Amino acid sequence: MSLKLKTILGVAIIEALLLALLVSMTLNYLKTTNYDGLIKRATTTVTLFSTTTKDAVLSYDLASLEAFTSELMKNPDLKYVKILTPNGDVFTQAGEADYLQRPFVEDHDVALVSDGVFDISAKIEEGGHLFGLIHLGIDTSELNQKIQEARYWSAIIAGIEMIMVALFSYLLGTYLIGRLSQLREAANQISRGETDVTVTISGADEVTDVAHAFNKMSSRLQEESQRRTEYEEELQELNRTLENRVERRTEQLSQNIAKLKSMNETLKHTHAQLVQSEKMASIGTLAAGVAHEINNPVGFVMSNVRTLASYIKTYEGAIERIQALLIQEESQPGIHRALHELGQWLNQQDIDFLQEDVSGLLSDTLEGTERIRDIVVGLKEFSHTDQDKVMKSADVNEAILKTLKIAHNELKYKSQVETELGDIPPLICNIGQIQQVLLNIVINAGHAIKENGLIKIKSGMSDNHVFISVEDNGCGIDPLIQQKIFDPFFTTKEIGKGTGLGLSIAYSIMEEHQGQIKVETDPGKGSKFTLYFPFPQLSD
Repeated sequence: MSLKLKTILGVAIIEALLLALLVSMTLNYLKTTNYDGLIKRATTTVTLFSTTTKDAVLSYDLASLEAFTSELMKNPDLKYVKILTPNGDVFTQAGEADYLQRPFVEDHDVALVSDGVFDISAKIEEGGHLFGLIHLGIDTSELNQKIQEARYWSAIIAGIEMIMVALFSYLLGTYLIGRLSQLREAANQISRGETDVTVTISGADEVTDVAHAFNKMSSRLQEESQRRTEYEEELQELNRTLENRVERRTEQLSQNIAKLKSMNETLKHTHAQLVQSEKMASIGTLAAGVAHEINNPVGFVMSNVRTLASYIKTYEGAIERIQALLIQEESQPGIHRALHELGQWLNQQDIDFLQEDVSGLLSDTLEGTERIRDIVVGLKEFSHTDQDKVMKSADVNEAILKTLKIAHNELKYKSQVETELGDIPPLICNIGQIQQVLLNIVINAGHAIKENGLIKIKSGMSDNHVFISVEDNGCGIDPLIQQKIFDPFFTTKEIGKGTGLGLSIAYSIMEEHQGQIKVETDPGKGSKFTLYFPFPQLSD
């Protein structure tokens, strides 16, 4: 289905639906309004007539009743009127005989009238007593005829509007398809490789804006084609100047080697600082991990440097041969022979491989040094290093006891340790990392106690969690620094006695185990650190 046909059908369908809804609502409103008006008019007429004839009915003045009836029948919409006694006898009546002789059935809804007359009645009462009845009928045929005419003309107007909308949609679709066809043909020309393509611009609509944008795109494509031609010419010129390129690359290589040596010295200095810093930690696990992570890139950086050094010798040999060739005073055939020998020697040295490999070696070397840099920066984030990253089932209570043995010498002179180890299931964890966390917290508890202290260690289960708590009666933590204790490199210890990495590493280890570490402290009375582990899901 073409875009033009889609446009015409879409607009026609939408217009038809909206017109049908509008005409339906309008006709319903017209019918309801006129029917309500007829009921009000009938009610008013019969009410006023009952009031007018009341005195004549009470006095049995038949002449006046006939006069009132004749006067009322001058209303062209009235079909009949009757004035009756309470027993149904006729005082007087006027109107068409067919309606006067038929049984009276009062109507309440104009829409339900089937005989073309709306029948209505009213009572003539005085002092609560009924003295007479009034029956009258109002013609509804003229009202229904007007409603039918409104339906007829609404349908005609809707049809005319549909035709006009369809015609406008056709003209609009023809215009758009014509403009889009120009754009499509121009796009096909560009796809065939033609760059000098433009479309005719006329008018001031959105399609014209698209044509402007297309012409700009075509102009830019032409410029890019010219630039590509210029780049190709420059590339050919560069290929003709191989000697200069070799010299420039040799110089760049020398500069890169100098930078590499400088970076290697920086690396050694950084490594020494890290080792010295981690010697002051509670145990040497962190330092060993950092050294392991740094030694890997150092190893292949040094290997790449050795390989680059061997490649330099090849480049130096090539330069010496070229320089010897430049100062020769031999005949033309001798020069050709020397060039041929130089080419054979370069092939023997696999110069193409060397040129390709140099970039790779430098890239790998830079990557290695960046890895080293990232490791150093990683210490400022919640990261840690560990040779053993295997998660397996382990007895945490046993890990607590082993940790206390390690820290015994640190704690025995200042505090007493009490343990209350509950019956907990084995945890799927890295038990070495959990011991590192426990050791750090226990040693910190010992540092918070000056003398005669007490450290309580508990384990158990609570709310689908396994917990381990370490509580001391030391100096506590100042509220001003409670939010900082897990930040890397934050420490309250003297310079040289702490790196500030212990709690930050403990925090990251607990995150790795999908657990939490929470602290409760009361300055001057002590602190309590609690580790929460998710309840283990062990396989059968």
